[in-house]
Amino acid sequence: MSLEILVPSLPESVSDATLATWHKKPGDFVNKDENLVDLETDKIVLEVPAPESGLLSKIIQQDGATVVAGDVLAIIDTDVQEETQTNTEKDEVLEELPLSPAVRRILQENNINPQELHGSGKKGRLTKTDVLDYIESHKQETQVEVKKQPPKPTIKLEPAEPADVSSNFRPEQRVPMTRLRAKVAERLLQAQQNAAMLTTFNEVNMQSVINLRNQYKDRFQKKHDIKLGFMSFFIKASIEALKKHPAINASIDGNDIIYHGYYDMGIAVSTDRGLIVPVIKDADQLDFAGIEKSIFNYGTKAKEGALSYEDLVGGTFTITNGGIFGSMLSTPILNPPQCAILGMHAIKERAVVENGEIVIRPIMYLALSYDHRLVDGKEAVQFLVTIKECLESPAHLLLNI
Repeated sequence: MSLEILVPSLPESVSDATLATWHKKPGDFVNKDENLVDLETDKIVLEVPAPESGLLSKIIQQDGATVVAGDVLAIIDTDVQEETQTNTEKDEVLEELPLSPAVRRILQENNINPQELHGSGKKGRLTKTDVLDYIESHKQETQVEVKKQPPKPTIKLEPAEPADVSSNFRPEQRVPMTRLRAKVAERLLQAQQNAAMLTTFNEVNMQSVINLRNQYKDRFQKKHDIKLGFMSFFIKASIEALKKHPAINASIDGNDIIYHGYYDMGIAVSTDRGLIVPVIKDADQLDFAGIEKSIFNYGTKAKEGALSYEDLVGGTFTITNGGIFGSMLSTPILNPPQCAILGMHAIKERAVVENGEIVIRPIMYLALSYDHRLVDGKEAVQFLVTIKECLESPAHLLLNI
């Protein structure tokens, strides 16, 4: 029986998708639930699994094609059965283990038994990074073995006349912009063209946060099974500042201002595909452990390409951390329709004056970009001061004062 492979229903507000990569070619046998093709939307990559096992008899939409929900992608002949089952045991293991579609695909494509790998994810779960590292390590071992073999005898040739080599070799490569990159570019231009964007700066002494984290990080991890990072402190501090300055948690819709009575915090994450912003919903209702677990889960899903559309929609305020890449200072661009974004940067030891004396302290520069149509300069400055106070005296966060 011929079975049509259709474009699945797309997320709300997504009208079409780009066919990114076929993982099978015509004539290949595919197993049920095996990923056939990746569809790239403005926000996420959707995997299209095979609904039944069979022979991939025809591919209708090629790489780069723009498709909509319901379009026919390919045809599978379900009457054809795989003649040889050389990987039966491995396939059974793959069905039993809780693997993400991306990890499962890489294991199958590289003929790897997952039981040979040690997972670094939660409860020993295999991640995409685990599998790629395993493949890379085996490549290096193969290269080492080749180097150990005795060199083959070489024939000495007389030197030839030097060839004329052009010094104007200037290679170029033209590739289509990905949907995600195009959407990021569109939103950045939208933010610059449609908002009166300004940036204000401040600095924060991170010594108190560092001391508190060092004192309790081991007990925290033992109790909650998650590491205590800096981001949870910044999210908590930002929420306190947003409560004091509700205009910064608002957005503009036409001629109306929408004041949000909830705190959905977007955390900018850099991936191989581009910048994405997963959203921690109702972050004010989470404790430090809940926030850290949310960040960890989103980070894992981002590495595995498993973020859903629901993970990325919404958000009333965004935090971006350029410090992890070594950034000292920047002016982050708004994430429309939000009216403000906080930029974190690298922590560096600096000479500062305290009580008339010069001392060395770990200092971070903070940047707040905001839409001046809705947020006054005074309010933006006071917002950063509130964050500074909460971080330099963490009792504000712990005691809710």
